[in-house]
Amino acid sequence: MGGMLKGEGPGPLPPLLQQYVELRDQYPDYLLLFQVGDFYECFGEDAERLARALGLVLTHKTSKDFTTPMAGIPIRAFEAYAERLLKMGFRLAVADQVEPAEEAEGLVRREVTQLLTPGTLLQESLLPREANYLAAIATGDGWGLAFLDVSTGEFKGTVLKSKSALYDELFRHRPAEVLLAPELLENGAFLDEFRKRFPVMLSEAPFEPEGEGPLALRRARGALLAYARRTQGGALSLQPFRFYDPGAFMRLPEATLRALEVFEPLRGQDTLFSVLDETRTAPGRRLLQSWLRHPLLERGPLEARLDRVERFVREGALREGVRRLLYRLADLERLATRLELGRASPKDLGALRRSLQILPELRALLGEEAGLPDLSPLKEELEAALVEDPPLKVSEGGLIREGYDPDLDALRAARREGVAYFLELEERERERTGIPTLKVGYNAVFGYYLEVTRPYYARVPKEYRPVQTLKDRQRYTLPEMKEREREVYRLEALIRRREEEVFLEVRERAKRQAEALREAARILAELDVYAALAEVAVRYGYVRPRFGDRLQIRAGRHPVVERRTEFVPNDLEMAHELVLVTGPNMAGKSTFLRQTALIALLAQAGSFVPAEEAHLPLFDGIYTRIGASDDLAGGKSTFMVEMEEVALILKEATENSLVLLDEVGRGTSSLDGVAIATAVAEALHERRAYTLFATHYFELTALGLPRLKNLHVAAREEAGGLVFYHQVLPGPASKSYGVEVAAMAGLPKEVVARARALLQAMAARREGALDAVLERLLALDPDRLTPLEALRLLQELKALALGAPLDTMKG
Repeated sequence: MGGMLKGEGPGPLPPLLQQYVELRDQYPDYLLLFQVGDFYECFGEDAERLARALGLVLTHKTSKDFTTPMAGIPIRAFEAYAERLLKMGFRLAVADQVEPAEEAEGLVRREVTQLLTPGTLLQESLLPREANYLAAIATGDGWGLAFLDVSTGEFKGTVLKSKSALYDELFRHRPAEVLLAPELLENGAFLDEFRKRFPVMLSEAPFEPEGEGPLALRRARGALLAYARRTQGGALSLQPFRFYDPGAFMRLPEATLRALEVFEPLRGQDTLFSVLDETRTAPGRRLLQSWLRHPLLERGPLEARLDRVERFVREGALREGVRRLLYRLADLERLATRLELGRASPKDLGALRRSLQILPELRALLGEEAGLPDLSPLKEELEAALVEDPPLKVSEGGLIREGYDPDLDALRAARREGVAYFLELEERERERTGIPTLKVGYNAVFGYYLEVTRPYYARVPKEYRPVQTLKDRQRYTLPEMKEREREVYRLEALIRRREEEVFLEVRERAKRQAEALREAARILAELDVYAALAEVAVRYGYVRPRFGDRLQIRAGRHPVVERRTEFVPNDLEMAHELVLVTGPNMAGKSTFLRQTALIALLAQAGSFVPAEEAHLPLFDGIYTRIGASDDLAGGKSTFMVEMEEVALILKEATENSLVLLDEVGRGTSSLDGVAIATAVAEALHERRAYTLFATHYFELTALGLPRLKNLHVAAREEAGGLVFYHQVLPGPASKSYGVEVAAMAGLPKEVVARARALLQAMAARREGALDAVLERLLALDPDRLTPLEALRLLQELKALALGAPLDTMKG
């Protein structure tokens, strides 16, 4: 709406609003927050949007020919409001006054000094402790997907063959903002589906190819760089781009991460991550997340991780010591980025100093093998340069220590003398004039003044110049005071400028160590994760997993469920088998399936596991079809979603995969269900995958497959009603548990008795009927049947099979 502003009146726009509209129109996708004194203001329609979003009072800005809505937020509360606005899906352009109002000729100059979007934040106060990814997706030969975390400089990408693999990778990384290439933004069907699955801010950027490799990936990289450079005003600090291959890690589809509640709870609030997250630092927390996102496939690196965890498990004092020190550590990874971008504040350098003071103590605990870079020269520099508690902003002054910079010390000494003059002046003038109450004061309007109370007006010397009269006192000044005062002001300005110069020099020196800081951050993050995993292992009784070619878990537990309730541990042994788990609905089949998968996932992330003993194969992936991840929002039936998930499993699972199926075929009629469940079970058995299949279809327990194993979750009826043992035992469950559960749930006795009778009759009828069908078939001579007789016979056989008396047959 170039140049337009919602409002009333013949107008032209007054100069301030003219300036606002010009800036606003340069950033059409952003909400412009425009500094006016101590507030950020919006005008016109944007004011209405801001007021609605934050529940602010809408006022009006009125000039003689024009009135427009106005709303604003106080600058000191900016971060709290900015965080809320970003969460609500606003991008923010912040326009600051870039010259002091008193120096401005006419209108104060304003420029957009920062662009804030959810995926490109650097401000510690606005960032989550997790990685904060901006993602870009382009198409070409496959799907190009790239991620950038502006706050740490992490920059990586991959090419994916299928859309489901793309969604899995996105779900693993949970970006805060996504750039879609034009061909995707214009594809309505894709856009709808994408928005449903990922309710995240979608943004536009030029997809000009950058770097090496397949075109789709180069376009995604180009988009990330272009968009991040624009929001950062051109300056970016990046790690070298890393091509990664999801195939190099355990395959964890979105359905698996959801069903296992790795990062997000389905119900309740606990997740696998929340149980494991005993980390003490932000880089440690991010590293733990990335290990859980990408469990390893190679035995060597896994054993190396487990060795480090084990050392911390064994050496309690060392673990305690390291964890106590890490607690004091700042987020060095993000701090290094802010240093490289010249965005580090005095507070940041204070936090850096505190962090560097910990390194020698850590080295003393861990010995040289810690491999920490030697940053003591920088530590000493910061200790010498900065005051104990540096201010937030350089402009506040008072941040450089005495004795660090001779020039600054000289200026400060001169300023002290200047101020001392005014203290001595009070003594001197009291004596000279004989006015005992005379005092020297200071205020912002008049500067320094002499003050005399009413009883002594007669004694005021004639060279005093009156500057202000109050009801019982008067204020004066002397020419020499004005000169001295100007000198103090001049020194104060010089001190401010020199402090800033010194701060920038110190920051520049720290910046030269940014790479070493990143290296330290990397090593400390690993230490943090090893110590955290050891802490969890000791606190909750986990053991070190062993890797081999079979699965054997003794007294395994569910790491999340056991934190909330008493837990009955279970055993499991299998080798490329299809294990059927039967038992009543409430007895804990799903928990048993999930705990097996979680133990495997933990082991391959490099953690100890909740069991008394665990021997595991190295799985290439964990596939699940569990419970209600129903995409009903997407308009698909439960059954359809279930079949899509099963189709993906059958396409991708190998003999080294762990497959969990919970009640496949529930969404359709029971005959269809049994047929589908049987076919799926056979296919997975054929594939030799490690399969745990929880089912209530008894027909499956009798399948004649060589590597089929039956387990059941025990439940028993006791005087108090139903008791679930949650104990997993060999063999299929007893057949009639459905009716038993109904009885225990308190269905009336006569209804339960009738159900039992019907169940027996049906079972008997089905068996009797099948005998009759067989007899009839064996007595047949097919060669002598006419087509008509054959049809009659088929109908008769069907009736027999259904157990219907023959005289009711039609025809």
